[in-house]
Amino acid sequence: MSESSSSSLATQAIPKLLIQQALPASVGILVMSLNILIDTLFVGQWIGAYAIAAINIVLPVSFFIAALGMSIGIGGSSIISRALGDKNKALATKTFGNQLALTLTVTLLFSGLGLFFSDQIIPVFGGKDTLFDIAKIYYVIVLYGVPVLGFCMMSNTVIRAEGKPKNAMYAMLLPSISNLLLDYVFIKVLDLGMYGAAWATTLSYGVCAGYILYFFSSKKSELNLVLSDFKLDAKIVKEIGALGFVTLSRQAMVSITVLLVNNILYQLGGASILAVYAIISRMLMFATFPILGITQGFLPIAGYNFGAKLYDRVRQVIWVSLKYATLLATLVFLLIFYFADAVPYLFTKEFKVANATPSALRWVFAALPIVGIQLIGAAFFQAIGKAIPALLLTLTRQGFFFIPLLFLFSSQWGIIGVWMSFPASEVLATLVTAYFLRQEIKKQRLLYNS
Repeated sequence: MSESSSSSLATQAIPKLLIQQALPASVGILVMSLNILIDTLFVGQWIGAYAIAAINIVLPVSFFIAALGMSIGIGGSSIISRALGDKNKALATKTFGNQLALTLTVTLLFSGLGLFFSDQIIPVFGGKDTLFDIAKIYYVIVLYGVPVLGFCMMSNTVIRAEGKPKNAMYAMLLPSISNLLLDYVFIKVLDLGMYGAAWATTLSYGVCAGYILYFFSSKKSELNLVLSDFKLDAKIVKEIGALGFVTLSRQAMVSITVLLVNNILYQLGGASILAVYAIISRMLMFATFPILGITQGFLPIAGYNFGAKLYDRVRQVIWVSLKYATLLATLVFLLIFYFADAVPYLFTKEFKVANATPSALRWVFAALPIVGIQLIGAAFFQAIGKAIPALLLTLTRQGFFFIPLLFLFSSQWGIIGVWMSFPASEVLATLVTAYFLRQEIKKQRLLYNS
């Protein structure tokens, strides 16, 4: 971000500024969400509901490994942004080299372990009995490409750190388009089933990596690596690890949550209920993109104005962001609630799955209008540099509330209890977040007035 554009964070009207910051982030999240959603539609219609369930079993493993790359990317990008701003290109380049070395080492190691212990891991995540064979096909092929995905997720954050949001968007758009095209060719035309779905996904990672390599080898990038940049620097590695830990923790908790839900649902209702959960998961990813976009737009505005001690503007951006997020979330909630009966037929024609999905959707999305409070509250603490409260609030919903309620409600009310645990944990996490956010705002007001 240039000096002129960064200074505008302290001068432009908050509503206009928030839209400017949130829109590119929302588009990027939307592209990824649409890719996953449409991919699931294709798989469900052309292979079957069990294929959707099988993919949902594999995703926590592949996404966790890829999240290692994203965590390294987020941690290192903070250093790169500051280094470029300080005209210290050597440090920026060194950091990028360390990011590459760390990402490839870690993702290759975990992917190798994941492949070696595949027969043990897949059942743990719900791939049992009839689902095991179909899940393993997808699992093995996708894990071949996960180190490439990790590289892409890491590099995308670096491109953003260089101030090239359009190029970062292209890096997400191109693999999404290629995945959908390859899905059509491999599944619909060539009738390769799960093999086709898996190879379409893995090859799309390669398309992403190809574009990123082009970007960094061109004049578009300021980071021109030399061999010595790949030698790990203890200070840089330590800072990358500290800054990236929140992201990694969040993804680890997501993976644990999916593992638990998959296993409980399989015990209660078998493979068809796993397919229902897979549909809901895809809808959640798609439906929350505008709220996540506002959260991403909120971060730089709140952080800059807090650093500039413009506390009135900090409070203003909090309330404007909460208002926008709540309005958008409520709109999405109403659409989901109204069209819930039609949603499952986009993914599958299997009656058992389609019949069970609408009620589950309405339960899971019941508390969506208040989710923005959680996300923006946690983001606020991140923006002002309070990592521990940000981490705790980020993990509150899933770690402190959802998992205990999941076991309690499912033991009392079965499958419906699983769905009920989603809104119940959202409400409790929102109340906690709102309390701590209010207390922090009061504290900052006292400091400002003193």
